[in-house]
Parts: sequence; structure tokens; C-alpha cells
Amino acid sequence: MPEPLQIAPASGRLGILTPGMGAVASTAYAGVLAARQGLAVPVGSLTQMAHIRLGRREEGRNPMIKDFVPLAGLDDVVFGGWDPISPNALEAARTAGVLEERDLAPLSGELEGINAMPAVFDQRWVKRLDGVRVKTGESKWDLAQQLIADIERFRTENECDRLVMVWCGSTEAYQEPSAVHQTIEAFEAGLRADDDNISPSQLYVYASLASGVPFANGAPNLSTDLPCMEELAVRNGVPITGKDFKTGQTLMKTILAPGFKARMLGMRGWYSTNILGNRDGEVLDDPENFKTKEVSKLGVLDTILQPDVYPELYGNIDHVVRINYYPPRGDNKEGWDAIDIYGWMGYPMQIKVDFLCRDSILAAPIVLDLALFLDLAQRAGQSGVQEWLSFYWKSPQPAGGVAPEHDIFIQQTKLKNTLREWMGEAAVTHSEAE
Repeated sequence: MPEPLQIAPASGRLGILTPGMGAVASTAYAGVLAARQGLAVPVGSLTQMAHIRLGRREEGRNPMIKDFVPLAGLDDVVFGGWDPISPNALEAARTAGVLEERDLAPLSGELEGINAMPAVFDQRWVKRLDGVRVKTGESKWDLAQQLIADIERFRTENECDRLVMVWCGSTEAYQEPSAVHQTIEAFEAGLRADDDNISPSQLYVYASLASGVPFANGAPNLSTDLPCMEELAVRNGVPITGKDFKTGQTLMKTILAPGFKARMLGMRGWYSTNILGNRDGEVLDDPENFKTKEVSKLGVLDTILQPDVYPELYGNIDHVVRINYYPPRGDNKEGWDAIDIYGWMGYPMQIKVDFLCRDSILAAPIVLDLALFLDLAQRAGQSGVQEWLSFYWKSPQPAGGVAPEHDIFIQQTKLKNTLREWMGEAAVTHSEAE
């Protein structure tokens, strides 16, 4: 049996800060507030709903995760964040249109009390949005210091013992790492020099890690997965994880593709298209922002199917991803997949998937889980990339230079075995001996 980690208790209040208080964040806030009042069940949340098997099957030990590991309780959570458009969470939720008024009304007072701080915003990175509640400063260094001050003010005013930050903002225009991203010193010099390669999301990561606050990157932006940020996270003893919440179409891919591979069924192609009409869809209507999302979505199949290992089955797949902005659909995204597979003696078969999903409904429990698990990791003395949280990401951030794991079933096993080991329980391998 492994030695259990010394994990500090989850005493006091946990502040969850979200850069971006739009559809995803406001839905997450509302769901937690509703669960606290007994108005809703936190469906989709592993931390609140899932059980974890301990030991051999015949032992019959199967507690809930929240009873097995010392997570912060929902009653101890307080929310805050930044937004360039909405002044508070209630207005953000009503603008997003994810939740119906009958669900918002009992929560309206609390949601209205979650005020948005003015955001760091640069339209060059999100051309389709107009920021009206935006910070100004002499340099990006100055803006980063303003964020650090915001974090400390929120901590003090809300009497928080601990904080976590989860990016819930928009997808930024595509970029590759540059020299300014290679070291902490280069990044800080770039902040002072107003380097054009430093995006708003990177300012939030820097401010968070400089403040000792764990950070999760809910978009495909280049932010936590930079050498300077990984270095800063380790230096300051802060856990990080990312990137891009795994919700609709990619969730289905990471469920279906492992099944095809498990049965050694071949694949000719996978065509994916989406229509959505929320703020995310409007942002992704710009080619540069779509490219950031496209890169995140396209990486899934190669990693799961291993075409280098199985060239006969997966060495020549046509994988296409499209996203189309269609305002009438709102937040209720529709993802169509046409999958061409083949079986014995090469005979072709087709699978069609039409997933009429609610993107923010799927993302909201991820925000909660990541916040609670990152807080747990920090209290357990962990820092740097938390690869065990790959379960939640379209484009998981690996540690140590290895390829990311995309198979959702392997990801789930890794997550639960990490919790078992931290608590001094043996990993479950599902071998015949177990």
C-alpha cells in the first residue's frame, strides 16, 4: 500500500475566480447555488456524484469521491471573476440564455451579488467582441499588477482561505510560442515592453501563479502550456492544468474512438461539423480564432488510435472539423459526425452521430470539479502540471515531454488511481486477481 500524502484540511472558504463570466461561468455559479439550496442535483460532477471503488471487489468499499478525499464543500465556495461585457453574473446569465428564468429567479439575489471586475481585454485577440468594461494601463506589466491586486482584494473582502482560477473566457486568435514565452525572466521583460506576443489569457495565468493561485485553462488558448508558466508554477508551488473543456463533440470522440480501437475496427474518415449561436460561436466565426479551436479538436484521434502503431487500420484517416456560427441555435450546439469505418475483409460501415447538446450545461460541472481538485492538489503539496486531470480536457496538457492521453477511460482510471494513491489506497488495475 502506498504511503498517504499529508493533505491539509479544506478549512475555511474557497474562492473560485473565473476570467470570463459569460455562459459557462454563470451557469456554473447558478448550478452550485441551486445545489446548495436543494433546488438541483449537480449532475455531471465527479466530485459531487461519483463513487470510487477501494480495494478488491469483494470488500464492497465504494464511497463517494467527496467522502473519500478532503474536498472543499459547496457551502464554503464563493465566486468572483472578470468580464469585459457583463457587470454581474445575473445579467451575464440572462444574456447567455442558457438557463430559464424559472431557474434563475430563486438565485437572482446571489447571482446579482457576484460582480464582475473590469477585464484585461484586447480586441486583437477576439475580433468579434467589443469590450466595454476594460482595464487600462501603461503596459502589460501594469495590467498584470492590477490583476494581482484584484486577486488579493477579492481574497480579503470575501475572507477566503484559498483561491483557484478557472479560465471561462473566449478562445483567442491562434498563436505559436515565441521567445518571450521561454522563461519567466523573458516573459516579465515582455510584460514591461508590451510584447505583442503576450495575450490577455497569459496575463491572467501569470497573475494567478504569481499570487500562488492554481489555474485551469478552459479554452484552447496558449497559456498554461508555456515553458515560462510551467516554470513559474513549479517555482511557486502551484498546480496547473489545461486545456479546452471537453464537452460536446470531442467528448463523443473520446468515448467512441477507444471502442473502435478496442475492437480493432479500421477507419477511413471522420467528418465533424458544428452549429452554435452563443458568444463562443460568434468568436469562432473569425478564422484565426477557429484555427485555435481546430488544432485542439484535431489532435484527439491520432493520439487515441495510434496510427504509427496500427498503420493498416488508422494510417490514412481523413479527419475534418468545421464550426459554423448560427445565431438561432444559441447555446444549444448541434454536432454532426459522419464516421466511416471498416471491418472483416475490408467491408465498409458507417456511423452517424447527431448530438444536440447544451455546451454550457456540459461545461459547468467541469468548472466545479477542476476548482475542487486543483484546491485538493495544492493542499496535497502538488505543483506544476496535473496530468491526472486530463479527463476534463480536449487537448490535455502532459507533463515531462510525453504525448497527451486522450482515451477517456484511461483518463478516468488515472484520475481515480491518483486519488487512491494520495489517500494511501492501492491502485485498481482490474486484473483477474482483483
